[in-house]
Parts: sequence; C-alpha cells; structure tokens
Amino acid sequence: MTAPRVAMVAGETSGDLLAGLILDGLKAQWPGLQSMGIGGAQMRARGFDAWWDSQRLAVHGYNLEVFQRLAELLRTRRQLRERLLAAPPSVFVGVDAPDFNLGLEADLRARGIKTVHFVCPSIWAWRANRVEKIRRAADHVLCIFPFEPALLASHGIAATYVGHPLASVIPLVPDRQAARRRLGLSPQALVLAVLPGSRNSEIRHIAPAFFAAAALVRQAFPAVEIVVPAVPSLIDEVRSAARAAGLESQVRILAGQSHDALAACDCTLIASGTATLEAALFKRPMVIGYRMQSLSWRLMRRKQLQPWVGLPNILCGAFVVPELLQDAATPEALAAEVLRWLRARENSPSTIEALEQRFTALHHELQRDTARLAADAIQKVVSST
Repeated sequence: MTAPRVAMVAGETSGDLLAGLILDGLKAQWPGLQSMGIGGAQMRARGFDAWWDSQRLAVHGYNLEVFQRLAELLRTRRQLRERLLAAPPSVFVGVDAPDFNLGLEADLRARGIKTVHFVCPSIWAWRANRVEKIRRAADHVLCIFPFEPALLASHGIAATYVGHPLASVIPLVPDRQAARRRLGLSPQALVLAVLPGSRNSEIRHIAPAFFAAAALVRQAFPAVEIVVPAVPSLIDEVRSAARAAGLESQVRILAGQSHDALAACDCTLIASGTATLEAALFKRPMVIGYRMQSLSWRLMRRKQLQPWVGLPNILCGAFVVPELLQDAATPEALAAEVLRWLRARENSPSTIEALEQRFTALHHELQRDTARLAADAIQKVVSST
C-alpha cells in the first residue's frame, strides 16, 4: 500500500507529545508517511510539516476564554479546512483539542475525508452531550482508557482501546536518583515539584497560590528543594510568580524536564490535567489543585458527572490523592496537604507504599503498545471502503 498522507491537529504540549508517539507507529508502518497540519516540537521531530504551532490552540477555561479568542480559533480552523479540502489527505487524525477538532472532523467527514479522533473526550466525566458530536465527527475513536470503547459502542461509535502512550514511556520503576543527578539535586534532599500548568492563563490563575503554598512548605521544611518545570516560552511568567511569593532564589525553574522533576521528587503540587496522570505513573504522592476564571468554573461544574476531577482519582474511582479546586485551592490548604504527604514519609511510610502499589496497578492496566495499536486502527480506517 502506498504511504498515506495523514493530516493531524494536536493542541498544546500534551497533545503534541501524544501525537508524536502516534507518528512513531505510523512511520514504522509507512516509512514514506507524509504528515501535516497543526503540531508542536515532538511532531516536528518526526518530520511533521507544522503549518501552525500547537500552542495556537492553547486556551484555558470552559467558555469565556475560548470566546475571547474565538475569532482567531475560527479563522485558523477555516484556513486549515480549506487547505485540506483543496488537497485531501488519506485520513485526518484529530488529537485531543475536542472543541477545535470535532467540528473540523465533522466538516471533513461530510466531504468524504476519513477521520479518526485520538483521546475520547471525557463524556464519562462531564459534557455527556458531546457523544452526538463525536458520532458525527469520527469514523473511529482511539481510546486511552480501557472502559471507553464499550461506552462509545453503546452509542454506535467505533472505537479501539490503545492504552495510554505515557504508560509505555514512563518506566514502571522510576529511577529517582538518576533523575536527581540529571537535575543536580542531592540524593538525600527533600524535593517538592511544583507544576502550575503549561498555559499562560494557568500560570496567571494557578501559580500564585502554588508558590505561596510552596513558601509555607518551606517554612516547615527549610531544607526542601523546590523544582519547577516550565514550558520554555513561559519561564519569565513562572519566574515572576515565584518572585511575587518571595521564592525567586529558593526555586529551581527548569526549561521543560517535567519527567525528571516528577521522577526526582518526594511529592508534587500539580495542576489538574494530563500531568497528574504522569505523576501517578511516576508513583508520586501529589496534591492536585486548579483555579480558573469564576464564570468558567461555574459553567464547568454544572456539567461535571463524577465527584473527581483529577485523572488519578477518576481512574482509581476514589480520592486516592487530595483535590483542591477553585476557592478551596488556598495556599494554606494546598500547603497543609503537601505537608501531610511529606510527613508521612517518616510517620506513615505504609501510606506512601499503598499509594505506590495502587499507581503501579494502574500503570500495568494502561500499558499497551499504543503506537502499533493506533497505527493498526488508522490503517484499517484508511483501507476501508
């Protein structure tokens, strides 16, 4: 079979990472693969022709902030759609970014272009009304959680469980000391990783409370080492937030290196999102926090279907790690939960061990040959009549 032309759209840093791994599988099956669309550094490293950068799709909130950038997003989607219709690809693969991708997929599919959506929107958590939009948009859905294909099948949507790509990238037994050596940290140091998000607006809303909490943790543990992996383009904003909390000289801001930070740390204070699953796969205690504009928060909460927001809690079906959201995400409350984990290292090590065992079981459940399974499913879509 001639190597196909695969158009893709991935939004933000996490989508770029996921799409890069999928490109590995596609290129293994089709060495002459051509791929193009919207992507980031991970995709470009695989030979992807990025017509626009994935960060263009980075928005924060439910409706309000999307509305503020609506004209730009709609213009980008219209230009991309016109370009793809002018030279139709063999298949379009939308990676996450459902607000952008599902509408584009529906338009392309209506014009005869086959479509695959990678990462099932969280219809099991909130916004269940999206299922009808998925049915119109996607010929096939690639699912990263094992319970999703049956749910989609009940709505007449073809789907394949491909595992979570991160479960194959992150080792089952992370090497804490190797990560510390790479970061120049002492083997005996007490390390807190602070991850306030990968979007400018997340830094604006979340970082002040996170850094204020880190300052309180430092009062209790003056020797704690604080590492902060940041998207390189947002390092100045992260540094400014640390400075405002009086921590500029007490934190180590990293250009990326989030996996090293998570592998090295004893606990992480982390914004809700894909990074929390990464922290779980690194078997690390965490405190999940999140803040957004109040209107966006009220709109989102009305659509929530489960009591949990953090992915580790959703997948475990219990509050295995604390979540402090919106008004509850005060510096004092965040610091108290971090300190509870740090003190458990000495006072209740069995608590830490039980969490590690639970996260190890989750890791095994999510670990599949995602790149191959996704490429096989995409190949079947491409070859179907």
